[in-house]
Amino acid sequence: MSDNLSFGQIKVGDTLPPRDIPVTTSLVVCGALATRDFQQVHHDKAFAQASGMPDVFMNILTTQGLTETYLRDWCGPGARFRKLTVHLGAPNIPGTTMTLTGEVKSCVDGLVEVEVVGQNDKWGMHVRALATIALAD
Repeated sequence: MSDNLSFGQIKVGDTLPPRDIPVTTSLVVCGALATRDFQQVHHDKAFAQASGMPDVFMNILTTQGLTETYLRDWCGPGARFRKLTVHLGAPNIPGTTMTLTGEVKSCVDGLVEVEVVGQNDKWGMHVRALATIALAD
């Protein structure tokens, strides 16, 4: 995790370092169970396949948690999330790798807006998120 970033250290167009996240069955199942999402498509491969998917797939709360962790590691523990909007695209299934990238879109009145995109190496865009963050003083 980085030290706390200050507003003066950030400018529009700054990019966050990419982060590769291997998508494993354990990550998918444990993420679903930890967020109390007991839908069978997230932990039962046969059920997911009967639904037309090749395997279990990641739930939105796990995706949101990974996105928040990525941002928190960049901005530091003193920052406060004011808003996070998450839009899902292609599913994350075991055996793929999701790469998170980010870019600063605006810096106004102490608030930084960052766009995060998570692409998996099988189907492309898994998540597009927009975060508004108040950086630590």
